[in-house]
Amino acid sequence: MADGAVTSSPLTGDAYLKLAGEMVPQVQAVADEINRTRELPEQLANTLADQGLFRLLVPRSLGGAELDFLQYLAIVQTFGEADGSTGWCINQNNVFATHSAIMPKETAQEIWRDQRAVVANGPPSPAKAAPCDGGYLLTGRWNFSSGCRHARWLASLTPIDYGDGPRERPEDLRLMVFKKEEATMIDVWDVNGLRGTGSFSFEVNGLFVPEVRTFSPTATPWDSGPLYILPISLKFASGFACVALGVARAGLNSAIALAGAKTPRGDQSVLSKSSAVQRQVGQAEATWSSARAFLLEAAGSAWDSACRDGILSVEQRIRLRLAATNAIRMSADVVDIAYNICGADAIFGSNPIQRRFQDIHVITQQIQGRMAHYETAGQFYLGLEPEGLY
Repeated sequence: MADGAVTSSPLTGDAYLKLAGEMVPQVQAVADEINRTRELPEQLANTLADQGLFRLLVPRSLGGAELDFLQYLAIVQTFGEADGSTGWCINQNNVFATHSAIMPKETAQEIWRDQRAVVANGPPSPAKAAPCDGGYLLTGRWNFSSGCRHARWLASLTPIDYGDGPRERPEDLRLMVFKKEEATMIDVWDVNGLRGTGSFSFEVNGLFVPEVRTFSPTATPWDSGPLYILPISLKFASGFACVALGVARAGLNSAIALAGAKTPRGDQSVLSKSSAVQRQVGQAEATWSSARAFLLEAAGSAWDSACRDGILSVEQRIRLRLAATNAIRMSADVVDIAYNICGADAIFGSNPIQRRFQDIHVITQQIQGRMAHYETAGQFYLGLEPEGLY
């Protein structure tokens, strides 16, 4: 498809899931390139965009798929299993795109009329926006902008400075969107895991951002669909948990394949004949399956309530936060088991487990994988006021 306007109607959820499965070999074929160049190759990024895979959660009124959330999570897991960085970009860029339903409609239409539109973002450190005629003058730096290398727009969460210093209250924060070429990209992405996300930083200094391209992150959605009932932090958490599950599934599969072919030095039989390896594989399968089942149960309950009632209870939010955190942490345990099964082979870049090991341990360090989320859940179940994200 030629670069430019949206030219086709979105597919059904089942069709998108089928498409994701069909794209797995294409992603796997360039996985080494993704890791080496620290970005999705242009051809892959364009194909994902042209097929609508960066607008799965955008409202139908803007040409998006507005997909069933559980089908969306299955798609993310599929890409996460093919390549962790690709799965991460799919989730990051799709979930952030749900902001399309709360930003000024004029701006949302301007951005998503382009089939290849992707918006990347990052947390401020530090930043400020000074009000001026018609908008704001924006200055600051934002980090961890996953997918920014194939993005066309950037978004900056920024405190407003009314002349007495930036204010950090929620009501004084605004998201501001602008074209990527208006910012200076800064290559800080010297990492070993999720390298292909290309999570650079970006800076602007005194950039004028018109009022119409700014909005409150807590604004009421103008689209009433259930996708926009789910808190965005929980959409991020659920999606990244599915990336982790995909990475863990791929890692365990690679260990199982190696166990059937490798005979350790000094042994007479392949690894798969070892009772210790058999026990490890059984434990890993149970850990992976139970973590995934808990996540899907919690996500399903939240999605049903969003569709039926237009609201989530505190317990549903806490349970989904707990299930997502658990899926990320348990996925890391599964990859660690697979890594140990592989023995000395695991340390070489030619072994698929090496990249999965690096990827999963970057995922655990991201905000959605923090151990502190267990404390938030524990506070709730102990009858205390929960603190933290939920």
